[in-house]
Amino acid sequence: MALVTGGSGGIGKETARVLAEQGMKVVVNGRDPAALASAVEHAAQHAVQDAGQHADQGAAQHADQGVEQGVEQGAEQGVEQGVEQGAGQRAGGSGEVIGIGADTTDFAAIEAMRVETERRLGPVDVLAIFAGGGTGGRPRPIDELPEEDWQATVQANLTSTYLVIKSFLPGMRERGRGSIITMSSLAARTPTSASIAYTAAKAGVIALTRQLAHEVAPAGIRVNAVAPSTIMTDRLEERMPAAFKERMLAEHPLGRLGTPLDVANVTAFLASDSASSWLTGLTIDVAGGKWMP
Repeated sequence: MALVTGGSGGIGKETARVLAEQGMKVVVNGRDPAALASAVEHAAQHAVQDAGQHADQGAAQHADQGVEQGVEQGAEQGVEQGVEQGAGQRAGGSGEVIGIGADTTDFAAIEAMRVETERRLGPVDVLAIFAGGGTGGRPRPIDELPEEDWQATVQANLTSTYLVIKSFLPGMRERGRGSIITMSSLAARTPTSASIAYTAAKAGVIALTRQLAHEVAPAGIRVNAVAPSTIMTDRLEERMPAAFKERMLAEHPLGRLGTPLDVANVTAFLASDSASSWLTGLTIDVAGGKWMP
């Protein structure tokens, strides 16, 4: 079972969809109720479609036996069951998807989300900690950066990562398994146009990831990070001027900018015990070749 924080839009939303499509039960976390409901619907619909395709294939293969169980299993098994604590819920053939609203800078809210998650879907095995991002305003020199902006950015990106791990890690230790994926950024690897507070916070996420991976490896828990370059979310696509986009394209050797799916697929790889069971402490640069350490 997976929990995706910051899952109501962009990379998190696509990650929730991919994990659900692969058959996992998924909890989508966010703070905006409307965006959260949309993300839950998005993940659930794709999971149902994927399950239906597999079911149709199974029915065709067993047609000579008159077996249509695959089609039945691929059908949607549930509909929205209301809104609970700011969350919608959908069920489909590839697993259940629910949404739970919580502020991931508030430990009490995170704990309440954990309790609700375990009550409704069971313990979390995959933790994708993607809440964060910039806190608004233009980047400025450090001597002009208001202290409150620094604190808000570090709180949203680094402290929130720590708080989510603090809440969910004890259960993973107890069960002797788990995969934690944190969200860093290319800005933590090399100077960019990002704010210095954001850069420092995301560099802190890499250090936290590496140290935590060392600490919890004996417990059977893996911890890795993803560090994306420019990812063309719907919001960024709307705001980015064409000339700036062309300049950004020229900086990436693979000749295109990233998509949320690029990051989601890497996250799914890191979440998989069969695909990445001997990987921990890594930061994977999803950067189109812009950064090659």
